[in-house]
Amino acid sequence: MTDREILLNPNKLVRHLKKPASRFTREDILQFIDDYGIELLNFMYIGEDGKFRTLNFVITSKEQVDAILSTGERVDGWGLFSYIHAQRTDLYVIPRYKTAFVDPFSEIPALNILCSFYTSEGLPLESAPEYILRKAHSDFEKQTGYRLKAMGELEYYVSGEGSDLYPTQNQEGYHNSRPFSNWERLRIEAMQLIAQSGGKIKYGHSEVGFFKTGNRAYEQDEIEFAPVGVEDAADHLIIGKWILRMLGQKYGVQISFAPKIAVGHAGSGLHIHMLLEKDGENKMIENGALSVAARKMIAGLLEFAAPLTAFGNSVPVSYLRLVPHQEAPTMICWGDNTRSVLVRAPLGWVSQNSMIRDANPQQTGELAAISGKQTIEFRSPDGSADLYHLLAGLLIAIKNGFRDEQALEKTERLYSNVNIFDVARKDFLAGLDHLPQSCWESAESLEKHRKIFEADGVFPAGTIDRFIGYLKDFGDKGLSERLYGKHEEIERLVEKYIHCA
Repeated sequence: MTDREILLNPNKLVRHLKKPASRFTREDILQFIDDYGIELLNFMYIGEDGKFRTLNFVITSKEQVDAILSTGERVDGWGLFSYIHAQRTDLYVIPRYKTAFVDPFSEIPALNILCSFYTSEGLPLESAPEYILRKAHSDFEKQTGYRLKAMGELEYYVSGEGSDLYPTQNQEGYHNSRPFSNWERLRIEAMQLIAQSGGKIKYGHSEVGFFKTGNRAYEQDEIEFAPVGVEDAADHLIIGKWILRMLGQKYGVQISFAPKIAVGHAGSGLHIHMLLEKDGENKMIENGALSVAARKMIAGLLEFAAPLTAFGNSVPVSYLRLVPHQEAPTMICWGDNTRSVLVRAPLGWVSQNSMIRDANPQQTGELAAISGKQTIEFRSPDGSADLYHLLAGLLIAIKNGFRDEQALEKTERLYSNVNIFDVARKDFLAGLDHLPQSCWESAESLEKHRKIFEADGVFPAGTIDRFIGYLKDFGDKGLSERLYGKHEEIERLVEKYIHCA
């Protein structure tokens, strides 16, 4: 990291310590606490429900905080995970120094650090979500020789009292600017705070969803992250959701990541973009087209798309979003120029023409390189996703795409560059497999493919059992058909899961 990169980095620790977060040490954290007069240290970690839990330490001495940063702290695992037995309940939470950031909401100077779980024997907890992702990431790099980078499109609704001075039509909110956007200020503040916490932001904008009920306005927004290492991607998304909810509390509005919040209005997805990297270079393009590695990657995602919904679409209302003839996918196929597919290869700046020079004929000199922007987008997940397990599952699916001798043939057969529901594509559509249509079907698909996820010691069998049991407990098989036309029942279901994950 150059001096200029450090100077421009919004993370206060990076700027003060003059080093990237990945190199933070205990001594660095202690120095920052001393220099900035930090009075409160917060350990944050993910419980079984996918939301943050927090342990607060009021700092009373350097020796005290040194001990906390050196040894972590003991917690009652039984209160965090249903599968931790009462007679062996103790776990350790151990801080990961690179995740440290200044708490933007604390009334006193405070530092937050994300933690990992360890057992009484001092070993990583095999079933901890962040450790499952860590295992999947390590195994993927060892087996394929590639590094996976990922990022998410965090879609959400803001609901609160809206202005009637500059009205927006239903379903026409895409990229609205103030004054036609009610909550641009909140979105920009969230982006600033996420960046200060270490998150890498690509951009933010209002989304298509907009409607009013009485004097209450519902505005859909999106914050899109930039690709980073897959473990960091999970951390950044979790912190982003926490920051948005905290801002909702600050402004007196509701923030919801629920996949569906109202009948007849756009749902919220959490699309995951990914790229393969080797020796620091994006390997998604060869000779102006998707590389062999990228196509194998797509094949793996298509092959295991159905069981991946167990991690990416984890509440019954997820399947009110995944319905035909909407932008949310339902059929297992891929393409580039259409959003009706499950896996999309978006524009990646592969054109040899200089659009910047054409738009700006006065421009001279060298321009920034654009060859590393190609990703592929997995479009089924939503805000109910269990992010660590989902990203671990994506790594496993892609790894198996590399192993599949029929991978390239599958990508050729399952490709479409137009709307798959076009009448001219009815024969193609008839040959496609369908994503699960309920949590129950998702659980059955995970049960069928569980050995893939348990292989190489990544997902413990007990974790797969818990997902299957949790999803089947909803009893939602055939729910969409049972609820058809019953708007009041749908509204009650939506309200029940308004704050999922």
